[in-house]
Amino acid sequence: MNSVAVDLVAALRRPVMSSFHAAYSLGGLLGSGIGGLLAPHLSPATHLLLLTPVGLVAVALAGRPLLAHPLRRPERGRRAVVPASASASAPAQPRNSSAPAEPRDSSAAAKAPATGTTAGTAAAPSRAGGTTLLVAVFGLIAACTAYGEGALAEWGPLHIQQDLHGGPGIAAAGYSAVTLAMTLGRLSGTTLLVRLGQTRALVLGGLTACTGMLVGALAPYLPLVMIGFALTGLGLANLFPTAIARAGELTGPSGVAAASTLGYGGLLLGPPSIGFLTDAFGLPSALTTVAALAAVAAVIAYLARNSGARQDG
Repeated sequence: MNSVAVDLVAALRRPVMSSFHAAYSLGGLLGSGIGGLLAPHLSPATHLLLLTPVGLVAVALAGRPLLAHPLRRPERGRRAVVPASASASAPAQPRNSSAPAEPRDSSAAAKAPATGTTAGTAAAPSRAGGTTLLVAVFGLIAACTAYGEGALAEWGPLHIQQDLHGGPGIAAAGYSAVTLAMTLGRLSGTTLLVRLGQTRALVLGGLTACTGMLVGALAPYLPLVMIGFALTGLGLANLFPTAIARAGELTGPSGVAAASTLGYGGLLLGPPSIGFLTDAFGLPSALTTVAALAAVAAVIAYLARNSGARQDG
């Protein structure tokens, strides 16, 4: 899905990746809201069994047009190829000119293409290595972001229940605050990226998530925790989709796959890491690692601010 979205972003020439991820956040919002309402009446197993056919129908309806109408990535950076002999030769003379042709140094002409080819061959691995490193950098930003999303989804409600003594409905509302803020942030992500630019949007998002998670993890009052969770969701909203879109812009589907693998690795590592840290330090302290990684994502985004220059050689 991310690869399809990257192709559509390239076709539209607008940073709309966040809008697609808003649908994911909206699904989380609806799921947490409905789950909170049904929690007193249905078991989790029954609830999930009822949702299974809904998911299958959605996949069937969305999959057919995606398979039937694949998008083609527009060709970018394509340059006109000028033969070496044409670029190195003198201006053409009239065909019937009686002036004698100047003698040409065949040895120099033979060496020129070889030199250019050697330089291009040597520069290609360097450009490829730099692009691979940038993809890894944006994948790391996605991993830091997904770590926070996974931790909030699994441990945020438990923090409200255990540490603040809220009920199941209040706990679900806490995650709803995260997903609502994330949905709104991603729906406005295109405008934000156009006005602020990628680097400012990523840095401000990381710092906002860092601040919000510190409040959400350490505040002793439930309203402050809700506000902190909402700020965290708002800050994280555009980090993951922007990082994936940038990786896809650099190397296409392979960049999307690599950055997504790193990103979703963070999503998988987040909950168990929080669990181990909770056993050692307690859940509030463990949740502060979300703030730390959000700050790391902001720092990485700032350090990679000049990576927008195309490495076309």
